Amino acid sequence: MLNFNAAPLKNTAAEPVWKVLIYDRFGQDIISPLLSVKELRDMGITLHLLLHSDRDPIPDVPAVYFVMPTEENIDRICQDLRNQLYESYFLNFISAISRSKLEDVASAALAANAVAQVTKVSVSINRADIQDTDMEAIMDTIVDSLFCFFVTLGAVPIIRCPRGNAAEMVAVKLDKKLRENLRDARNSLFTGENMAAGQFSFQRPLFVLADRNVDMATPLHHTWTYQALIHDVLDYELNRVVMEEGAGPEPSPAGARPKKKNRKTYDLTAADKFWQKHKGSPFPEVAESVQEELDTYRAQEDEVKRLKCIMGLEGEDEGAISMLSDNTAKLTSAVSSLPELLEKKRLIDLHTNVATAVLNHIKSRKLDVYFEYEEKLMSKSTLDKSLLDIISDPDAGTPEDKMRLFLIYYITAQQAPSESDLEQYKTALLDAGCDLSPLNYIKQWKAFTKMAATPANYGNSGVKPMGLFSRVMNSGSQLVMEGVKNLVLKQHVSKETDDYRYFDPKMLRGIAVFQAIVFVVGGGNYIEYQNLVDYAKVLQYCEYYCEYYCKLLPVFCVQLLRNVSHPPHIRHYEGKQLCFLSLFHVR
Repeated sequence: MLNFNAAPLKNTAAEPVWKVLIYDRFGQDIISPLLSVKELRDMGITLHLLLHSDRDPIPDVPAVYFVMPTEENIDRICQDLRNQLYESYFLNFISAISRSKLEDVASAALAANAVAQVTKVSVSINRADIQDTDMEAIMDTIVDSLFCFFVTLGAVPIIRCPRGNAAEMVAVKLDKKLRENLRDARNSLFTGENMAAGQFSFQRPLFVLADRNVDMATPLHHTWTYQALIHDVLDYELNRVVMEEGAGPEPSPAGARPKKKNRKTYDLTAADKFWQKHKGSPFPEVAESVQEELDTYRAQEDEVKRLKCIMGLEGEDEGAISMLSDNTAKLTSAVSSLPELLEKKRLIDLHTNVATAVLNHIKSRKLDVYFEYEEKLMSKSTLDKSLLDIISDPDAGTPEDKMRLFLIYYITAQQAPSESDLEQYKTALLDAGCDLSPLNYIKQWKAFTKMAATPANYGNSGVKPMGLFSRVMNSGSQLVMEGVKNLVLKQHVSKETDDYRYFDPKMLRGIAVFQAIVFVVGGGNYIEYQNLVDYAKVLQYCEYYCEYYCKLLPVFCVQLLRNVSHPPHIRHYEGKQLCFLSLFHVR
C-alpha cells in the first residue's frame, strides 16, 4: 500500500518516492503498532496526518489514503479533491466501499477535473468492530471484511469450518461471495494485478473458521504467559504499556495535596529481542530470564571497568606494559560494542519495570492461585480448596477475578449446580462486590446452546506445580517471586476436525497448502494465539526433518542396493531407513 499498491523492490539503493500518508483513527490504530516513524520515513513517507486535521496543500507530492469508507471520510476526501491538495491520490479503504460512495468520489473527482489524479482505489485489510444486534447484518459484515482480506492477500482460500453454528453461516456466505466474484472473469478481483501481491495460485491458504460459542471458558481464564498477563493487568494497547508510578516513597503530610503520579510509557516492539523471545513464555521463566540478562550485562560492564583500570596503569613495569598491550584490543572491542550494551541495559530496565508491575498484581490478587484453580476446573482435576472459600476470601483478587473464576466453574461443570448451591454462590459473589449480569448471560447462553449436558472438552491439560521459584528468590534478584507458584503450562487437547465442512470456491482438490489462516467468529485471545504459535513451531520442526531425511534417503537406498553384503556402516542405517519411509508415508 505504501509503495502505491506495488510489490516493493528488494536490495535496491534507489530512493523511494516521497509521499504523504493520510489516515483516520482506525487506520492510525492499525499502522502505529506495525511501523515506527523511522520505518515510515524509509518507505518514503515524509508526513503522516489525520484525515480530518487542517492540512496545507502540497501539490507536487502524491498522497496515500488509508481510511474507513464512512460518510464523513468520503466527504472529506471529496473536499481534498476539490481543493487539489496533492499531485495524485491513492485511496485505500479498510473495509469494502459501497458503489454509491464510490460514485460520490468519482463525481467529486470529475467536478474538480482530477479524474486522472485518482490513480488507485483499492480495499485493504479490515477491522470489523460490530455493534449491531441483528445476526444477519453481523454475518454480512464479517463476510465482507474477510472477503476484503483475501482480495488484499491475493489468494482464494480453501475453507474449513465446524457444523451448525455461526462459523458455518460465515463460511457458506463467504464461499458464495468468492464464487460469484470468480465467476465473472473479466471483473474478478483475483486475477491480473490483484494476484501479483499474493501467493501463486497453486499455493493457496487453508482458512479455518472457528466459533467462539464452542469454548467460552478460555477467554475468561486467568493467564500465565508474559504478554497475556501484561494485557490482563496493565494498561496495554497498540503494543504500548502505560504505567503509573508514585512520585516518591514518602507519603504526603496530613492535609497536604497528594503527590502527582508519574506516567511512564514503554513500547514493546518487534525490534525488542527479549520481548520477541519471551512474550509467550510463562511468567516465572520471564522473571528468570530478566535476571540472567541483568547478570550478563553486569558481567560485561565489570569487564569494561576492569579493562579501563588496566589501561590506566603507569610506570615501566614490564608485566604492566605486557598486560596493557594484551588488553588494548579487548578494550577497543568493548568500547565499540558500547551502544549495543546501552540498548541492552535500556531493554533490561524496561522489562524489569514491566515485570515488576505484573508481579505486584500477581501477588496482590493471588493470580497464580486463580490460574492453577481454573486449570484444574477445566481439566476436571481434583480440587484442593473450596470454590466458595476463594470467592469469600477478601484478599484473593478483585470482584472481576472472582466472577471470572465462578463463570469458568459454571461453564465447565459436568452438572449445573443445584438451585440452593447457586443461591449460596450468588450471595458470596454479591458480598464480594460482583455484578451478577455476566452470570445471567452465561446461564442463558448455556441453556440456548444446550451445553449443560455436554460441556466443552478441554482435555487433560492441567498444570504441574513446581514449588516456589527458587532461582530468583535470592536477595540479589530484581524480581522476588517469594510466595508465587512456579506453574508449568500444559497444552490443551483440541477436538478432532473430521466433521468440519469443506468449501473450495475453485472446486479444485489435492492442492498443496503452504499457509493457514484462523479466524474465530466472536473473538480470540492470547491463550489460543500462543497455542497456534507453538503448534506452528512443531510443524516447522517436522517439515525441516522431513526435508532433511528426504535428501538422505536416496543415498541410503542406493548404498543398500549396491552393498548386498550389508557392511557395518550400511547396516547401522537399516533401522533408520524404515523410519524414514514411514515418515514420508505419513507426510
